[in-house]
Amino acid sequence: MTIDELLQHFYSDLLLVKRDSVQTAETYKIAAGEFLNWLVKEHIKIKDVSLQHLMYYIIKRQTEDGCTEVTIAKDIAALRAFGSYLVRKDFWQENIVASIEKPKMAKNLPKVLSVEEVDSLLEGMDKTSLCGKRDDALFELVYSCGLRISEVCNLKTVNVHMDERIILVHGKGNKERLVPFGERAAQKLELYLAEVRPLLVKGRNIPNLFVNYKGQAISRKGVWKRFQEMEARSGVNAKVHTLRHSFATHLLEGGADLRSVQELLGHANLATTTIYTHVSDNQLETVHNRYFQTDSEREE
Repeated sequence: MTIDELLQHFYSDLLLVKRDSVQTAETYKIAAGEFLNWLVKEHIKIKDVSLQHLMYYIIKRQTEDGCTEVTIAKDIAALRAFGSYLVRKDFWQENIVASIEKPKMAKNLPKVLSVEEVDSLLEGMDKTSLCGKRDDALFELVYSCGLRISEVCNLKTVNVHMDERIILVHGKGNKERLVPFGERAAQKLELYLAEVRPLLVKGRNIPNLFVNYKGQAISRKGVWKRFQEMEARSGVNAKVHTLRHSFATHLLEGGADLRSVQELLGHANLATTTIYTHVSDNQLETVHNRYFQTDSEREE
């Protein structure tokens, strides 16, 4: 069996047996491919791979390739999944990758925008063109619902319920969730659906809600590019995912409970959502220090 054939079988196994997402399967396939190519270069057969070989490879990724702790952690996760597959297919007797621990990473708090910065960002686009009006609805919906880029790109028109102001989102692991959207998003969506989208699709049956200038489903790359243009216009430094972070933090600051925010974001684990409580605490401390300084600090 060739490397390409082995990788394709591994990729199919991740999708069909492990039920991983396409993005995860592709990431793991790439990482496993890099490892297999290293084995070929080092003249090591798969059946002869030892823990020592794996450690040499991880060290090589750190020192020679300059990979960060995040990348190394992803590599180890991918190789664990690959090792499990090799055991099930009788290439290995045991999954030796399971004994390798991921590097401990410092938790970086996500960047969050203030409500005013979000407003400036969303206003920083040309709304005179068809694509500009589409962007107005798209990014408003991303913020109003805390959507991932993949979720807004894959959102189907039939899953948008304007009367109830609710969308059905297909998230990670193909899990579904219902998310409400606000008044501003509703107004912009109504305009987009009534006056913009019909001119873009030109009568074709396109299931995706948001389409590009050719009338085809908008891509992640297309969303990124449009956001960068909007960012440059507004002068607000952010990423598309920053809108999702801001959505969660603003909800918590407004009094929403953690479990509700978890459900709206589609987090499988509540621990993932708790990071936004730390963001809120940090912002509260900053505001407190700004307005409630000690007398000595005021004098300075």
